[in-house]
Amino acid sequence: MKTLTVFTPAYNRAHTLGRTYDSLCRQTCKDFKWLIVDDGSTDGTRQLVNGWIADDKIEIIYIYQENQGMHGAHNTAYKHIDTELNTCIDSDDWMPDDAVEKIVSFWKKNGSEKYAGIVGLDITEDEHVIGSAFPKDMKETTLQGFYESGGSGDKKLVYRTAIINQYPDYPIFPGEKYVGLAYKYMLIDQDWKLLTLNKPLVIVEYQPDGSSFSMYKQYWNNPRGFAFFRTTEMMTTHKLKRQFIVCAHYVSSCIISKNWKFVSESPKKLVTILAIPAGIMLFLLIRHKVKSDKQMKFKK
Repeated sequence: MKTLTVFTPAYNRAHTLGRTYDSLCRQTCKDFKWLIVDDGSTDGTRQLVNGWIADDKIEIIYIYQENQGMHGAHNTAYKHIDTELNTCIDSDDWMPDDAVEKIVSFWKKNGSEKYAGIVGLDITEDEHVIGSAFPKDMKETTLQGFYESGGSGDKKLVYRTAIINQYPDYPIFPGEKYVGLAYKYMLIDQDWKLLTLNKPLVIVEYQPDGSSFSMYKQYWNNPRGFAFFRTTEMMTTHKLKRQFIVCAHYVSSCIISKNWKFVSESPKKLVTILAIPAGIMLFLLIRHKVKSDKQMKFKK
């Protein structure tokens, strides 16, 4: 039995997926399998992956499904993972040659049932850490705790499969393709801590057509998914300023979806009422940006 499953949701990423594959073939530790969830690709991804399976360089499991969005692909992945640990490597990212070795050796030395898993670093191709590294004295943390203490930037999460499957699936809203992946992470944070591994586990490249660069359109096209996500964040965030911002986003999403019961459905009714003017302003901004076809400026 392998220790780690690297899983990759893929939607029309045949042009980048080969880089992920090559990095996995180069891993210094082979104690992993690669699970690819093809989320309805029409660009030859199936044929590409079948060729790699035939080459038999690494263990690959391929699953095809009708397009559900990133969160739907994560739901499917979690149902098929049977290893102790799992981590998601996006189809446009790749792993340093010793990343699996770092994960497996670190977990075998330090891991226990006390922890939900490991949180490591994301870096750019020129080896700059995305956001901030972990303080040297931070041996464990929750993801939210790291950010609330001043940390920043995307981080690579390696979860125990038994833990992540204790929490609800991401909901699927008909006609929508997005629910924030942090939904599950926020729930896990309430019960478990993560071990910090102050080393790079993935090399990231943000694609121009990726979700990071098109958030205004995501807000507009997936309002129920965002409203759902915000209600969870309202209940888990500890800072009043952040709670107000979350409520403003919630209000804007409810206006987009024409859900006028948003106050009664909010778990933080008073803050939601106070955030209505800001939410209306955000709604107007999103509508303007979508109509103008402008993309959000994204800072790494």
